[in-house]
Amino acid sequence: MDEQPAYFVKSVEKAFDVLRAFTPNAPRLTVSQVAAAADTTRASARRFLLTLADLGYLRADGAHFELTARSLDIGRSFLANLELPAIADRHLKALASELNETTSLCILDGADVVYVACVPSPRLLSVTITVGTRFPAWATSMGRVLLGALTEPDLQAYFETVRLQKLTEHSVASLDQLRTEIDRARSRGWAMVSQELEEGLRGVAVPVCRGHDVVAAVNVSLQTHRSPAEDIEKSVVPRLQQAARQIGLDYGGDASGLRRA
Repeated sequence: MDEQPAYFVKSVEKAFDVLRAFTPNAPRLTVSQVAAAADTTRASARRFLLTLADLGYLRADGAHFELTARSLDIGRSFLANLELPAIADRHLKALASELNETTSLCILDGADVVYVACVPSPRLLSVTITVGTRFPAWATSMGRVLLGALTEPDLQAYFETVRLQKLTEHSVASLDQLRTEIDRARSRGWAMVSQELEEGLRGVAVPVCRGHDVVAAVNVSLQTHRSPAEDIEKSVVPRLQQAARQIGLDYGGDASGLRRA
């Protein structure tokens, strides 16, 4: 492990580890569960939890803790100053209405994609995704589009640190296979991932460009039984590309395509 710089405050890192322990799948946690998730002792986890509760970021409920609305303050300023989601909103709504599916806008944050805008499907049954949701980039169509836009040194650095997991039986099994898929997304200008993140779910994404720089990815989430893979290139990809082009234009670019490494 690289040595931390002299200014690094370990307790700040650990406080964020504690906050990140709370997820949509684990919204209420005990001290022991937080200690395990944050890789710290039970005594240390308890001190962090009680301090964060005193500051208003957590709420104690018997033996459990949960996030409060104040925890949203951490990301609210970032989202408030991010123009792109607001610009993309009407285009995502139009696309969701046209395709009758959930549409999203994502950015790359380290090894993950993060949803910065999302319009749920007009149908009652739809994929549940919210702003702030993050997934490993390698397992998503958005991630492969965004990774394909990285410079070669940055992409190589990503490969040196990424850890693949078998999320489903369809997940990519090796870095060589992942590299092939990223190269494919880069060359054709769009990506499709079928059931690698979740069974029964297919994602399709295209880049949003400002000039020659990729700034985000537009995605549509499809249920596999509703949208045969062979039809998607003709029926979905052109509509995604049109929406991405309009978002890029509104964001101040010419949406002319991927930046090459």
